[in-house]
Amino acid sequence: MWMYLGLLAALFLGLHNLCKKHAVRENAVLPVLLGTLCSGFALLLPFYIGSVYWPESTKELGFYITEIPWSVHGFIIIKAAIMATSWILAYEALKHLPITIVTPIRSAGPFFTFIGALIIYQEQPNSLQWLGFFVIIFSVILYSKIGKREGIIFKRNKWILAIVIATFLGASSGLYDKFLVQSLVLNPQTLQFWFCWYTILILLTILFITWFPKAEKRKTFTFRWSIIAVGVLLQTADYFYFKALQDPEALIMLLSAIKRSQLIIAVVLEGILFKEKNKRKKLVPLTGILIGVFLILYS
Repeated sequence: MWMYLGLLAALFLGLHNLCKKHAVRENAVLPVLLGTLCSGFALLLPFYIGSVYWPESTKELGFYITEIPWSVHGFIIIKAAIMATSWILAYEALKHLPITIVTPIRSAGPFFTFIGALIIYQEQPNSLQWLGFFVIIFSVILYSKIGKREGIIFKRNKWILAIVIATFLGASSGLYDKFLVQSLVLNPQTLQFWFCWYTILILLTILFITWFPKAEKRKTFTFRWSIIAVGVLLQTADYFYFKALQDPEALIMLLSAIKRSQLIIAVVLEGILFKEKNKRKKLVPLTGILIGVFLILYS
């Protein structure tokens, strides 16, 4: 069941990426990110109110948000700081790079997660899993060659460095999620609600310093319907992902790889809708990434 939940998470992540590209295109990144988090928080807020005033009914629905000690809040704040940094870097990179370049680099996230799962959680990969991950990494390198034809020199482009760091931080957060869900026994909605709240506080602090006081920057933001869609789709994807992690048999390295099946939506549909270059050539390394994911699933 945790594998099926992972595939559901991938489906909503793919749709989330499609809306995210629309939201950040020629738009101010930080306000867009704050708007997506606020829309996701608005989706979760009724469950928190229900947990306070109608706990029994909320428990029956399966969305009860439990009370947690301050020490656990501290662990969630750490996750919020990691992901806020990752998202800011990823959104800025997405604004300046083609989606069909950004998405495959992000697809290297399972490799970082794989190494972490091997060292921290002692998850045992087999030969097919090793092969699958190396196929993914080789395919990402092939993408970099295609990117150079679009004038993107990977060694000199700061947005490439930004997306690589964002990917590493995202993979670190994925490893941390397993600790939060399994060791601290946090249910999905409790983790999502407080994570959203603390990330919003972090972004508001940054915006009050760097964005709100400057009128010329405020004019660069345009509200779009896709901002709300991004928040709702992300929270839906995270719910299925955290539900999958609740299973003690779930392997974070495989879940991370399963989520990469969002590439089908991200590269094919976004390449068509946003009319980006070299779509057919990018299908070759995309196929390699999907083969790597298949090898992991098949194993």
